[in-house]
Amino acid sequence: MTTTHDQHDLQTRMSLDHCVKCTICETHCPVMAVTPKFPGPKFVGPQAERYRHGESVDQSLDYCSSCGTCTLVCPQGVKIAEINSQARAVMKKNHMPLRDRIISRTTLLGKVMTPIAPIANWKLSLRPVRWFIEKLFGIHRHAPMPRANSRTFSSWWKKHTPPTPTRGKVVFFHGCAGEFFEVDTSIKTVEVLEFLGYEVVTPKQGCCGLALQSNGLFDAARRHVNKLAQQLNIEPGTPIIASAASCAGMLKHEAREILGVNDPKLAEVGTRVRDVCEFLLSLAESGDLPLDFQPINETVAYHGPCQLKSQGMGLPALDVLRLIPGLTVIDSEATCCGIAGTYGLKKEKYAIAQAVGQPLFDKVITVNPHLALCDTETCRWQIAASTGAEVQHPIWMIHQAYGLS
Repeated sequence: MTTTHDQHDLQTRMSLDHCVKCTICETHCPVMAVTPKFPGPKFVGPQAERYRHGESVDQSLDYCSSCGTCTLVCPQGVKIAEINSQARAVMKKNHMPLRDRIISRTTLLGKVMTPIAPIANWKLSLRPVRWFIEKLFGIHRHAPMPRANSRTFSSWWKKHTPPTPTRGKVVFFHGCAGEFFEVDTSIKTVEVLEFLGYEVVTPKQGCCGLALQSNGLFDAARRHVNKLAQQLNIEPGTPIIASAASCAGMLKHEAREILGVNDPKLAEVGTRVRDVCEFLLSLAESGDLPLDFQPINETVAYHGPCQLKSQGMGLPALDVLRLIPGLTVIDSEATCCGIAGTYGLKKEKYAIAQAVGQPLFDKVITVNPHLALCDTETCRWQIAASTGAEVQHPIWMIHQAYGLS
């Protein structure tokens, strides 16, 4: 019996017939540019798919970082990254590493680390501990790790007294990192939305399953994203504003394009999801965004992450930030920072991730070695660990410009 997932996978694989072997995807692939271990998205994607018959014996496929650049630049519309992700899931199905199962459970990690945040952060700063984790689990000793927070966003939200709204409602989607690790980013996002007059509704919400998907755990990822869609649908028809760009992309298109989830409810929720800077830019374009920003005399580099670019909306944060007087924002113009979610954490891929991100790191240090901006959590952690700069979500600057800090 053919399932809807099988039918979708077939449709994705059929897109390979549009491949004309132009190699544009290869010239843009950040991984292929730095290592011979990955022969390129065309080779392991459309070219190899014709001979796979459901399973790949070529382990080089696992060196694809799933950044999605190949699909984005393909002039023929071939779903290269999606083909690679689906093939890798089949390849790893019967021998999934314990490490990949662990680092995919972001909510579980947050729940474990939050109650013991000071101890967890101290332990993870110790070289012997990181060496032991590398030997036991294969997580590189120098890979960026999230810093545990002593409070969750939910605990702050329970005590929060919102101002009287003057506009309509929005639903806030913070993602796992926004609940446990990037709590201040979630708080600042809510405060900006409330400053603009919106009534912010924040339902209980779980993981979107993105880390599970990128590690090949498709069944678990489908369960998570379907449940999340139900949780976020607390106010049908209401815009859903996300401060986690990568998680927003999961709801917008990746659950459908990679996992083959065809649930109408998820599709409807996905059409309402907006990245917070995408939402603010739409307000600015309609004349509904207050522009009485306080000056910020700073020059910073901004990096638009892969999973934001894959959503086809440009770089809205750049346009919004450039409305702030005194603030000079330099586009990094880098393809990828290298971390690609959990890719750069892995022992065998750490050096590759660092090489991919090196042009970006150099740009950040040149522009401002103390401060940079980026929309996604793991990319911020990667840039910070590799440059020593403080790396913030763009909403921090907007929050400051509105005099809310």
